Amino acid sequence: MAESSKGPVPGAVTDDLRTLIAAAGITQNQDLVARILATGVGLGLDGTDRLDLKITSAALSEMRAAFRLFAPYAGVPKVTIFGSARTRPDDELYRAAADVARELADRGWLVVTGAGPGIMQAAAEGAGPERSLGGSIRLPFEEKPNAVIAEAERVVAMKYFFTRKLMLVKESRGFVCVPGGFGTLDEMFELLTLQQTGKAEPTPIVLLDAPGGTFWTGLHRFVDEQLIPAGVISPGDFDRVLVTDSVAEAARAITGFWRNYDSLRWVGDRLVLRLRAAPTDGEVAALDDEFGALLSSGRIERSEPLRAEVADADRLDLPRLVLRLNHYRVGELHRLIRALGALGSAPPP
Repeated sequence: MAESSKGPVPGAVTDDLRTLIAAAGITQNQDLVARILATGVGLGLDGTDRLDLKITSAALSEMRAAFRLFAPYAGVPKVTIFGSARTRPDDELYRAAADVARELADRGWLVVTGAGPGIMQAAAEGAGPERSLGGSIRLPFEEKPNAVIAEAERVVAMKYFFTRKLMLVKESRGFVCVPGGFGTLDEMFELLTLQQTGKAEPTPIVLLDAPGGTFWTGLHRFVDEQLIPAGVISPGDFDRVLVTDSVAEAARAITGFWRNYDSLRWVGDRLVLRLRAAPTDGEVAALDDEFGALLSSGRIERSEPLRAEVADADRLDLPRLVLRLNHYRVGELHRLIRALGALGSAPPP
């Protein structure tokens, strides 16, 4: 039930909303749909300003359109490529973005971009229209998505950067950032913040430069010389990022992260890591020796699916490891995941 400054939404209204939901033919997740509708009624009861209501309405509409665009590809791995809209086709960075997109598309990945010109168009060209998805932003100087994305009609146009960024981040299992301006840096730093704080599941992040380029190495130097000594980040926070000028290395980093790791789930205070191949007893013991400092208690252990996973039929066919992770060390989980990919029992690259 939604709360407002005038109290909760009246029970009779809530009952009417449930009746409306049933009449519309909605049979799944009725409780969440009812909560969304009740929140809208609550905004009305609050006397919310018209501009705020327009923002809310537009954001929900944009998210619905984006969810519908991505829904048919839920089982396909996706990589988002960020970069400047101002990069020209004769720039080495343009070619690097196209090449890494092509490499990943050839490995079965979908390439997601902001659907604009520059690096976004390069990535779409590299992947091709059938392997590209886009979330464009409506700007005075970017009136329509690039031709590659528009040709396949695999694009959703958005008014707000925050809804667009949500979709570009939420849907992807890897990220490649090519040198760019304020927008690219904003997207890159938000990725790092989400990973550092554990607000997003661990994913590979690659900072790709042109051959011999110094854009990202300059950032790395700034991190080492300014941020770490100032104590505003931890010494290992930048270790989750690969800085490279090699397209092949960038693609390997994205796909290799998922070589053995499949997914994770929290069940109470226990973290379950689902793998593609069962580790040996010796490998589990070695993992516990190396990463025991990340735990709040206990050991890293093999496990059958936990009761909550069984109830949800959640990836029951996969082997799993269970551990009690210290929540203050959640930002270091990427180290353990990469170690899973290096196990001798891991599937071939």
